[in-house]
Amino acid sequence: MSTPTVAADRAPGSTARRANALRDGWVVTKNNLRKMPRIPEVTLFALIQPVMFVLLFRYVFGGAIPVPGGEDVNYAEYLLPGIFVQTVAFATASASSGIATDMHKGIVDRFRSLPMARSAVLLGRTAADLVQTAFVTVVMMVCGLAVGWRIHEGVARAVLGVVLLLLLAFAFTWIGALIGLSVRTPEAATSGGLIWLFPLTFVSNIFVAPVSMPDWLRVVADWNPLSAVTLALRELFGNPTGLPSDAWPMQNPVLASFLWIAVILLAFVTLSVRKYQSMSR
Repeated sequence: MSTPTVAADRAPGSTARRANALRDGWVVTKNNLRKMPRIPEVTLFALIQPVMFVLLFRYVFGGAIPVPGGEDVNYAEYLLPGIFVQTVAFATASASSGIATDMHKGIVDRFRSLPMARSAVLLGRTAADLVQTAFVTVVMMVCGLAVGWRIHEGVARAVLGVVLLLLLAFAFTWIGALIGLSVRTPEAATSGGLIWLFPLTFVSNIFVAPVSMPDWLRVVADWNPLSAVTLALRELFGNPTGLPSDAWPMQNPVLASFLWIAVILLAFVTLSVRKYQSMSR
């Protein structure tokens, strides 16, 4: 990997520091992207899980899951936007284990010894993970088309949906970065990156309509950020929405999604960079 030549701490102002961080982050991103073809099984395993969810819920459980809105509701079109959201959310675990592995092997220590922006290591790692998630998302959309999912609202709204999905992936990758920095082993990072995602994805509108849940749990599902993004994608792609509730995020899913993503990014980028800086002292 080429070594950045300008230290962020020597930069004369905040604009120069941000420029240096972006430049150094791009160097780290390219370094991480070069590793991916050498370990193809990581991308392969990242694809197998969401494909299994699609096939199981489309052909095994789908017939037993009622979707509000009438008997003509296409469950495949209701399901796939949720599967896309679940896929990018579960990429968090990959980010956690990746950063923990880099720390375990001493790669992060090497970066810290270089004259480069401290945030560049995390920025480069999350950007590389975003590229992998984008590739997995494209494959998932092709898989969705094969099982009956379709786009009905035009190219512009579909592109907005994909942008929203990738922004969610980038935001959740920073959650994974914080988990990876907070544990001592890659094994702990993998477990810590996954365990909280199961209630977050299942207590949502990804697989079933929250109307079937107890009232208190439905409130949780309505205010779940994954529910907002899932419903936003259904609206942008022109897929069935399942008669959402009167909760504000369900009535304004696109706006609610962008607000949730902004909050997650603000919180976890700040916490991750501070955690990384505290480890450098």
